Amino acid sequence: MRVYLGSDHAAFELKAHLVEHLRSAGHDPVDCGPSSYAPDDDYPPYVLLAATRTAQDPASRGVVLGGSGNGEAMAANKVPGVRCGLAWNEETARLAREHNDARIVSVGARMHPVADAVRFVDVFLATEFSGEERHRRRLAMVSDYERSGELPPLP
Repeated sequence: MRVYLGSDHAAFELKAHLVEHLRSAGHDPVDCGPSSYAPDDDYPPYVLLAATRTAQDPASRGVVLGGSGNGEAMAANKVPGVRCGLAWNEETARLAREHNDARIVSVGARMHPVADAVRFVDVFLATEFSGEERHRRRLAMVSDYERSGELPPLP
């Protein structure tokens, strides 16, 4: 599977590790930057590029990384058609795919040991969307709101 990755300085080393890990696992990692460590870089250009490329490549997934992963998830979610989940354990990584059909996962490099972060990404990539009607219905409500700006009706 093609996997687009973007990070900032706080996750530069984790991103490099993940690129090699994903390649050795048979994936096709695409490093969207940064290409070198810069302690004052900003994550939006790299994260938005990874999210945009993921959105344009329907069979792909994305991984965005930062110190906490929060800003990166927020930025990725600004790209039309993208759903990015912040994973802080294996269950949240799995549920981002299984229940929310997320195509991108965000992980905080300063929040987890490398081995844990790698496991979160592996779980995310290995999990399929359940396709259950309740999840499809909820995702449709969010997508409809994104298009129209109209709130879903209250029950």
